[in-house]
Amino acid sequence: MDCYTANWNPLGDSAFYRKYELYSMDWDLKEELRDCLVAAAPYGGPIALLRNPWRKEKAASVRPVLDIYSASGMPLASLLWKSGPVVSLGWSAEEELLCVQEDGAVLVYGLHGDFRRHFSMGNEVLQNRVLDARIFHTEFGSGVAILTGAHRFTLSANVGDLKLRRMPEVPGLQSAPSCWTALCQDRVAHILLAVGPDLYLLDHAACSAVTPPGLAPGVSSFLQMAVSFTYRHLALFTDTGYIWMGTASLKEKLCEFNCNIRAPPKQMVWCSRPRSKERAVVVAWERRLMVVGDASESIQYKQLTIQVLLDRLVLRRLYPLAIQICEYLRLPEVQGVSRILAHWACYKVQQKDVSDEDVARAINQKLGDTPGVSYSDIAARAYGCGRTELAIKLLEYEPRSGEQVPLLLKMKRSKLALSKAIESGDTDLVFTVLLHLKNELNRGDFFMTLRNQPMALSLYRQFCKHQELETLKDLYNQDDNHQELGSFHIRASYAAEERIEGRVAALQTAADAFYKAKNEFAAKATEDQMRLLRLQRRLEDELGGQFLDLSLHDTVTTLILGGHNKRAEQLARDFRIPDKRLWWLKLTALADLEDWEELEKFSKSKKSPIGYLPFVEICMKQHNKYEAKKYASRVGPEQKVKALLLVGDVAQAADVAIEHRNEAELSLVLSHCTGATDGATADKIQRARAQAQKK
Repeated sequence: MDCYTANWNPLGDSAFYRKYELYSMDWDLKEELRDCLVAAAPYGGPIALLRNPWRKEKAASVRPVLDIYSASGMPLASLLWKSGPVVSLGWSAEEELLCVQEDGAVLVYGLHGDFRRHFSMGNEVLQNRVLDARIFHTEFGSGVAILTGAHRFTLSANVGDLKLRRMPEVPGLQSAPSCWTALCQDRVAHILLAVGPDLYLLDHAACSAVTPPGLAPGVSSFLQMAVSFTYRHLALFTDTGYIWMGTASLKEKLCEFNCNIRAPPKQMVWCSRPRSKERAVVVAWERRLMVVGDASESIQYKQLTIQVLLDRLVLRRLYPLAIQICEYLRLPEVQGVSRILAHWACYKVQQKDVSDEDVARAINQKLGDTPGVSYSDIAARAYGCGRTELAIKLLEYEPRSGEQVPLLLKMKRSKLALSKAIESGDTDLVFTVLLHLKNELNRGDFFMTLRNQPMALSLYRQFCKHQELETLKDLYNQDDNHQELGSFHIRASYAAEERIEGRVAALQTAADAFYKAKNEFAAKATEDQMRLLRLQRRLEDELGGQFLDLSLHDTVTTLILGGHNKRAEQLARDFRIPDKRLWWLKLTALADLEDWEELEKFSKSKKSPIGYLPFVEICMKQHNKYEAKKYASRVGPEQKVKALLLVGDVAQAADVAIEHRNEAELSLVLSHCTGATDGATADKIQRARAQAQKK
């Protein structure tokens, strides 16, 4: 039993405790911390040390070294610093290391020392240089505040969405403040600074003097200040040796403590134990550490969420552990395992010692069709690492063409993007690729690409018909598509040309194209149109009026209406208008003019090729029964009944129908018999029917 209880120690009268090592501390620093810039991430995150930060006593040829460790001292990354002098280091909420240089450039590195990006804090900072800097955290993200050599402040509250703000000038500030910090109040970032015995609060619009409530008298300078992680509390160290603690709004004092040390501390920070009511400020001098606490009210600090915990495990590449936690907590797949696997895949593509085929196969075997995983995002990461062929192989596993195409275009694989867009059946996606290809390739290569993709070619032609007619013509020329070229020039002759000469020239080009296409009908019709245009221009010059752009029939009708019958007949002969059609045109035109005398002469000029029933119909259409009766008598036997009915002579129509013994005609006449006036006629038809049935 002793072996089980030997490492337990008594705690009071009824409890025991034991201590055991979870992991060992692996620190092996070769230089003292006083020679380094140090930045520790919150929540036990990584620690960055920039050794030899341009100390004057160090040799100018010695390059600084940036080291990144885990909180237990395990080395994560080490790299020579090849950029400019660094003023400050700090970690973002996403565990990215922000390195603020003297020239105002901010370089961003990942947890494992990989360079991510850089940005500038503006020209004014570049010109005046950086005296001091702070990395701070807000609900919007991580921010950077800069104090320049001109003793002005510039800040950005969110480096992920960089918007620089130049803070107001502090009255009478001729040198650097004795201490300063960044605050976040009411969703707005502020600067709090000390100038002698005075405190100033800067926001985007004004500089305001502030006074801590209940501060002990005799203060001539503030030597250090610290804001809590939640930005709710503030600590001030004065030259009288007092530590004032209160709310960051400077509206309430929590406590004040005389530490009996007037030397400025090296560092002062807030700390708190989880689920504890106690808040404390830790103050450090060269060889002394002091903890000043207050327990006046209860505040529950928000701890790490499970998502943040998983993100931090992923950043440390502890993927199996992260997946086990997801499965244990039964997190939804999209939020848990799928997200972890996607991060793993993005790390996998960076392993350049493994072939593209092996990496792609391993990722697909592990991920399969896992919901929430985007192969296009993983492929984009591979492309960003310079592995284009791997990115293409990964895109083959992406089921959504709309996700494949944009990355393929970015990778300059436009022809493959076009094939994928066509496979998707999404015409908008195809158009997007086509326009990209048009800008990327020379015209000849672009057209050759289209020839190999009939669907794309058809869509592009439709686009050109509405947007780029000249390009459409070039497409037809490249394909030797003379039929479509002819049609193109026909449309162009009417859409683009106003002068008759230009239109005729375009029609001639169209006719030539139709001949090359062996479409003689279209070629002859086009030549006839050219002749008609020339004739219409001559008619306008000689007769006046509007003839251009009329059809052949309308031209003949216009001549007849104008009394130019001989010219109309000549035009009909020139263009071989059939007699029947000419008679219809002339009949309609004379009736519209109500020139009944000329119509009668025309009807007697020769035997009508269309018969005389049309004359009856046209006259009745013009409500002229008198003229209609003249032609009813001339109508042939087969249409006599219909003509008589048109002029209202039901009785005579009945006699003709009875004479013809035509049942259909008898029924037609009977349907026109109405009321008592036609009763005798109806009886006559019924008797004729009865007699016919007896026979």
